[in-house]
Amino acid sequence: MSTLRPALLTDHYELTMVSAALRDGTADRRCVFEVFSRRLPAGRRYGVVAGTGRLVDLIRDFRFDPAEIDFLRRTGVVDDRAARWLADYRFTGDVDGYAEGELFFPGSPILTVSGTFAECVVLETLALSVLNHDSAVAAAAARMVTAARGRALIEMGSRRAHEEAAVAAARAAYLAGFRFTSNLAAGQRYGIPTAGTAAHAFTLLHDDEQAAFASQVATLGKDTTLLVDTYDISQGIRNAIAVAGPELRAVRIDSGDLAVIAQQSRELLDSLGATETKIIVSGDLDEYAIASLAAEPVDMYGAGTAVVTGSGAPTAGLVYKLVEVEGRPVVKRSEHKATIGGRKVAVRRHKPTGTATEEVIVPQGVPDRQPNDRLLQRSFVVEGEAVALPTLDESREHLRECLISIPWEGLKLSGGDPAVPVTVVPAS
Repeated sequence: MSTLRPALLTDHYELTMVSAALRDGTADRRCVFEVFSRRLPAGRRYGVVAGTGRLVDLIRDFRFDPAEIDFLRRTGVVDDRAARWLADYRFTGDVDGYAEGELFFPGSPILTVSGTFAECVVLETLALSVLNHDSAVAAAAARMVTAARGRALIEMGSRRAHEEAAVAAARAAYLAGFRFTSNLAAGQRYGIPTAGTAAHAFTLLHDDEQAAFASQVATLGKDTTLLVDTYDISQGIRNAIAVAGPELRAVRIDSGDLAVIAQQSRELLDSLGATETKIIVSGDLDEYAIASLAAEPVDMYGAGTAVVTGSGAPTAGLVYKLVEVEGRPVVKRSEHKATIGGRKVAVRRHKPTGTATEEVIVPQGVPDRQPNDRLLQRSFVVEGEAVALPTLDESREHLRECLISIPWEGLKLSGGDPAVPVTVVPAS
């Protein structure tokens, strides 16, 4: 778990609102905030909820220490009244929402934060930064998992992201079905299996390619992966098998026309007797590149930049909006950004076969439950105390089951309507 203190991961305007609300007496009004997306990123048919476990940990640790309060007071961000309030801050409200690994669609109330206005409003930036990032990565990774058609993927994008974002991205990719990560911090924090080979620099360090391969095999044994495209791929494969023998676990190819090279490499490996040696490909792979290799003899994909940046959609487009004050629904009416007032309850409707047909959302009420409906929200924090959450592996399995449940058209990589339509019905 990160040692990062979360309290100042907060926008200035949140504390401006707290200061003013404390002064005018509205800070303690009971409120409900909801996190949702008005639309999915272009070309996407579903979103994936990710980061909830991280967010709950951060809310638990959300405290202002004396040095932070002194900074806020000295710089005029807060006045004395607000500084005293921050010194005693502890979230005492409730957090409910969709489980990690759940799919979401436009309007889905994926997180509900309730409590006093002041204690809830200061969590806006924290909630959105965690959920927008992790959900974007998880959605991209899930599309790659679908495109891979059962072949394993390794997340290897740490060098393309902020150091903490890299760890969060590795977690989100594993949630989405990636088999491994190259990020050791993610392995330590979250128990994600780690894997790695070697860089071209290791080959270039040695006098020749065979010397580099011999060193790696001597250290790690034949159950390793040799990077064979530093010079000439075909000769690299010959050198790898000459050094390690046909029992070599895998070769990795990181450049070139991967479709053609994969075919040629498989033929060459087989001709050398290395029929069980696997082929791993990497090099700016996204879901479309992975899908294009579906018919080729590739055993594993390594994805880096595309997965940690959301493959063209680096944010999930989530917003955090006030929907209820003292039990009264409140509505933002601005054009193109209107909200639906009131706390929402959501169910996903299914056929008897298990295929999802509709998401039904009821503001200020309870849905008329039908057979095969599944209630989507669950408790994460109750009166300030975190409840037991599913493990990362359980959330990973939940997402796998959710993806199986949506109509097959919803798994297409091409643009189209959301995989499951959302219906907002009047409160009962």
